[in-house]
Amino acid sequence: METAIFNTALGEFGIGWTDAGLARLQLPGLDRDGLEQRINRGDAQPGEPNRDIEALINSIEDYAEGAVVDFSAVPLDLGGVPEFHRRAYALLLGIGWGETTTYGALARQLGDVTLSRAVGAAMGANPIPLVIPCHRVLASDGKPGGFSAPGGAESKLRMLSLEGVAVGAPAGQMTFGF
Repeated sequence: METAIFNTALGEFGIGWTDAGLARLQLPGLDRDGLEQRINRGDAQPGEPNRDIEALINSIEDYAEGAVVDFSAVPLDLGGVPEFHRRAYALLLGIGWGETTTYGALARQLGDVTLSRAVGAAMGANPIPLVIPCHRVLASDGKPGGFSAPGGAESKLRMLSLEGVAVGAPAGQMTFGF
């Protein structure tokens, strides 16, 4: 796996890819040394982004500046990811910009609402946050729930805010700045 670090309006991201596609994405929030250690773990090493990865980096930079970006067609390398997680991620790729779902809704789509905790575990293990948009999964009460990226739920809320989602607002009610 090859990796790179790049700066955005949200901070520094780390990205890892293979010939099969995007394999790893590290959200901002770590210091540079921590980011380098995290993105280069295992057999990963710094590399030079190819044309497709450079285009993806540009899209992530656009996202960080508030542009509507659809990552659903990005080729992914999910080698080593458990089958249940892959199924949950496949469903999540259908949740677009500014949309949210719940752990329970994903569990129901996977066949059993009692799988909500397993869905949460899959989201927490997501190797490609943002592109596989686990930040768009909320608790059943509309609250953010957990988020394993640096900054925790605050990072999730910041990403959702970029997408115009007001977490905690009653259904159908927009928030206004007054």
